[in-house]
Amino acid sequence: MVLFKAAQSRGHTDIGWLNSRHSFSFGDYYDPQQMGVSVLRVINDDRVKPGAGFPTHGHRDMEIISYVLEGAIEHQDSMGHRYQLKAGEVQRMSAGTGITHSEYNASKDKPLHFLQIWIEPRQQGVQPSYEQAAIPQKGVLTPIVTEDGREGSLTLGQDANLYRLKLSAGESVDLPVGSPGHRYLHLIEGEGVINGQPLKPGDAAHWVSPTSDPQRLVAGSEGLESLWFELP
Repeated sequence: MVLFKAAQSRGHTDIGWLNSRHSFSFGDYYDPQQMGVSVLRVINDDRVKPGAGFPTHGHRDMEIISYVLEGAIEHQDSMGHRYQLKAGEVQRMSAGTGITHSEYNASKDKPLHFLQIWIEPRQQGVQPSYEQAAIPQKGVLTPIVTEDGREGSLTLGQDANLYRLKLSAGESVDLPVGSPGHRYLHLIEGEGVINGQPLKPGDAAHWVSPTSDPQRLVAGSEGLESLWFELP
């Protein structure tokens, strides 16, 4: 069975410097029906004004992924890392026993747009760690953060995999939904159709059980980009 979630049903936070859409309950947005999917707990679509950002704060026992869509993040953490994360790059931070970090828009005149993703770890109390990389697209489905670091992807401390899915205009793909576990598609940009159901940016589809029926995603006239999650 597949469940569709419309972009406009997401939670919304606008505090001036930050405009964020929440796929699942986060901060002041709480919906008991939207607490996540399997071990996936957060997908925040964050837009940060120039020079603004998240001041130093702490996390523990969470796998935190950032995927930059526009602009650049200035990252600094208690492990001694200080990096810029540019558009197209992916960051994975395992909070483990505890970290502090800050994330700022690196530009004083250009906006920052990125996706913030939280996944519960396989094991609590691990040593904190950090990775980032620019991972080029390889075909339709490109692994970007995986349980085993396959094909140059970042490594996740959970039995889950995250792919970047890209289709050109009119191109299609049969989504791999035949294995046990949850599958989740989050559309980033462009438009598409899954078995007659139209999708726009911010829309999502969740397969709650495996199916042998074809689940074909067809891109619209401008192509599309999305995230594809394989979850336990």
